[in-house]
Amino acid sequence: MKAKERMAIARQMPVEMTPAERVENFDEIVSGYSESTAILEAERCLQCKKPSCRKGCPIRNDIPAFIALLRDKKFEEEYWKIRETSSMPAVCSRICPHEFQCEGSCVRGKGKGQSVAIGMLERYVADWMVDNNRNMDTECAIQGDKKVAFIGSGPAGMTVADPLAHKGIPCTIFEYLPVYGGMLTVGIPAFRLPRDIIKAEIDALKSCGVTLHTNVVIGKDKTIEDLRAEGFNAIFNGVGAHASRKLGLENEDTTEGVLHGVDYLRRINLGEDLDLGKKVVVVGGGNVAIDVARTALRYGSKNVFILYRRSREEMPASVAEIHHLEEEGVRIEFLAAPITIHTENRTLTKVECVRMELGEPDESGRRRPVVQEGSNFMIEADSLVPAISQNVDHTADKGVDIELMSWGTYKTDPRTLQTSLEYMFAGGDNVLGPQTAAKAVYQGKVAAESIERYLNGQDLKEDRKFLCDQIDW
Repeated sequence: MKAKERMAIARQMPVEMTPAERVENFDEIVSGYSESTAILEAERCLQCKKPSCRKGCPIRNDIPAFIALLRDKKFEEEYWKIRETSSMPAVCSRICPHEFQCEGSCVRGKGKGQSVAIGMLERYVADWMVDNNRNMDTECAIQGDKKVAFIGSGPAGMTVADPLAHKGIPCTIFEYLPVYGGMLTVGIPAFRLPRDIIKAEIDALKSCGVTLHTNVVIGKDKTIEDLRAEGFNAIFNGVGAHASRKLGLENEDTTEGVLHGVDYLRRINLGEDLDLGKKVVVVGGGNVAIDVARTALRYGSKNVFILYRRSREEMPASVAEIHHLEEEGVRIEFLAAPITIHTENRTLTKVECVRMELGEPDESGRRRPVVQEGSNFMIEADSLVPAISQNVDHTADKGVDIELMSWGTYKTDPRTLQTSLEYMFAGGDNVLGPQTAAKAVYQGKVAAESIERYLNGQDLKEDRKFLCDQIDW
């Protein structure tokens, strides 16, 4: 097929549940491609000699190569091509913000064009392997005597444990939650990431000898010094960023009806029945804010809307998630922010807000929101849910002297992810701040190589395969 013919093929759209259907359940909204649809979408790829899509992928998946295999119906080969770089194709294909990463760099998406649906093609082959009962495991080596402890079972930790376990290094994961998966499980609704996908990742680790413990809080139940005393030669700290960042409003922590975004999602995803009431105000413009609003709808809140202090163009949330949100009836109030919580008997009644306008760009490159004087307005609300980002919880490193960055993340060697504690490595959100699963996966690959070298007494920097400074975060 010639390039002109490929350019004439329109982007293939997946089947989705209607908004009326999906707000009644937590089933996955987007159906995967059929074989014919996947192959047709793959035919849209121009197989660029210098693939910018690969540069846009934080994991550096060889996207043109796996798409070429898909065209030829070599689905199993395609899957293992992806697995050369990514340990979690079924997860990343579903939750990565592809429009900001691989698809955002696709040449077909420039101008008014539509990029190749790379995420859907990756998902297709991951699902195909499961549907066709193909073996997705690789041989595991006999375990040696040097062992590694993991703090947290999120995507970074799972990615580190996978190659180490396969090389015979005993790995033990300590998770403070009663479930595995970290933010994948308690921070993302099931309608975006089905729980059987996460379970399959955990089962794969167990099958290779990884030991997992839930309800163990490092820093309370065990300390880092305890782990060392138990004979762990190295530690990977992948606690993530689970601590809610506050708005800084008076009575924010003491008002009934104020509940922070990641706390709400965690409690809901752990099975708690939380009623936010009929009128819910969510503050924020990222995927957490979107997930909170859409979850609240599914739990019976009928009047849900979002306050975002910038314009639509600055929203960091996935475009697809914003689209689904608005389809489901959630209104976004742009250029607005809360300033005062109003209560009766310590219970939320109203939220006082102000209008904003965009000024000069801040350090992130986005235009800074500036208050419009005299623009105050009131919103009646049963619940206020701030979802404006998260911080790292440092319970785990209690009692040890470890260097932190000024914003509270761990200070690591920018190339190897070794912390100021020689035996401890860190990666994912506790180094990057709240970021994507793909970036956590890549840092997991870097940390895995570093830990293996550390255990073997090798230089951590010489002739490496994975380096963080290869990636423009």
